[in-house]
Amino acid sequence: MSSDHRHDTCANVSRKIAQSCLLTRTRQISRVLTAIYDEALRPFGVNASQFTLLVLIMEFGPLSRATLGRKNHHDRSTLTRNLQPLVAQGWVVEGMPGDDGRSRPLSLTKQGKALLHDAASAWSAAQSKAQSLLGEAGANALMGIAGDLPTRIS
Repeated sequence: MSSDHRHDTCANVSRKIAQSCLLTRTRQISRVLTAIYDEALRPFGVNASQFTLLVLIMEFGPLSRATLGRKNHHDRSTLTRNLQPLVAQGWVVEGMPGDDGRSRPLSLTKQGKALLHDAASAWSAAQSKAQSLLGEAGANALMGIAGDLPTRIS
């Protein structure tokens, strides 16, 4: 096979992937939406990923890091990186080890709850901007897809 033929074949494969890759498209959407929420939440000293963790801890806490990671589809190192500033700022606290002697349940502090309350209007503004960008059908489709995701990917 000539190098010209390999180049043409590779270019065709590349073009097909560039035009139809679901991963590429969802990552692009994710980056755009993340920027919208990050910008809105910046005055409160949190980014979108950290804010999501605050919400999940409020909704489902106290809960272990492992459970929080599963709920948000985070690997351990990403979860630790996003959780660390929340603990350092005093917005999240880790409790005493549980019955297993290892897991330490996460919960929001009074300051964390206040932050969540104070930043709610900024989140709401970002939510409106994101919904406007996606349109009603797009926003509903994303929420439906997210709702159908499995807890664990094998």
